Amino acid sequence: MGDAKANMRVLSGMRPTGKLHLGHFKGVLENWLKLQEKHDCFFFAADWHALTTDYANPEIVKATIWDMLVDWLAVGIDPNKAVLFIQSEVPEHAELHLLFSFITPLPWLERVPTYKDQIEQLREKDLGTYGFLGYPLLQAADILIYQANAVPVGEDQVPHVELTREVARRFNHLYRKPDQPLFPEPESVLMPAAKLPGLDGRKMSKSYNNTIELSEDWKVTEKKVRTMPTDPARVKRDDPGTPEKCPVWDFHKVYSSEEEHAWVREGCTSAGIGCLDCKQVLLKHMEEELQPIRARRADIESRMDDVRDIVRAGNERARTVAGRTMDKVRRSLKMGYRV
Repeated sequence: MGDAKANMRVLSGMRPTGKLHLGHFKGVLENWLKLQEKHDCFFFAADWHALTTDYANPEIVKATIWDMLVDWLAVGIDPNKAVLFIQSEVPEHAELHLLFSFITPLPWLERVPTYKDQIEQLREKDLGTYGFLGYPLLQAADILIYQANAVPVGEDQVPHVELTREVARRFNHLYRKPDQPLFPEPESVLMPAAKLPGLDGRKMSKSYNNTIELSEDWKVTEKKVRTMPTDPARVKRDDPGTPEKCPVWDFHKVYSSEEEHAWVREGCTSAGIGCLDCKQVLLKHMEEELQPIRARRADIESRMDDVRDIVRAGNERARTVAGRTMDKVRRSLKMGYRV
């Protein structure tokens, strides 16, 4: 998003379903840090969204939501620059979702690509519920209730924003004059995201037990990196390897300089360096980045009353904006009854 799009309203959320890890930081939070410097940002803990797949285990949400919010603050999300809030503390989201469900054709929801994909991926869970089918519509309510112009997403989430645009268009067509739309049609903003895999080369995910958590002790991180699998061809110290076949190389692409890339490539392919030598350079950069975050995290975690005050204030700010939108929605639906 360049200067021409400065001061847009941005909406983004994250599900509290477990400890945040390095993939969340590199894939989402680093972009939030950039966005909050230029735009009117609303960042929310999507606890209702978490229940669309974990409705049978709501204790997961309760156990992780405050840890997640502490992580946000520790990496630098600033409540003076962005509104931080909890989705379920702004019940207007649910009201708008309900009203949208009256006007949204079922085929619109059934054709969202992630619907069938996630049912296949999460076969161990019973996802034959409206909540799961309708979660993209709840996302539309999340976005439109703040009249957001822009939604930072990965490519797999673009269809969700397209659905939001269709819902906005349909509502405006049904209930507003052509020259007086209530809802803007938000844009998908494809943000650059570091492609950081898990420690074993697969997607970084707690279900694979291959993560580096933002909140873990440095000694734990160091041990995980030192024991990362490398190119299978490097059985002995003097066996040459291929960086592209090694998960450590993907981390170097995120953390190390071009000069270090050249050093790693030369040393690996010629067996001039050992795998621990390679990992030690990576650990130096990771420690420089993660240790300040973890120090701030420890300080913030020792002041949880302050964290709750921040979130309480964010809830109130979000609800004020959402309330104004819902007043307009109700008037558009002729629901301003006098009783």
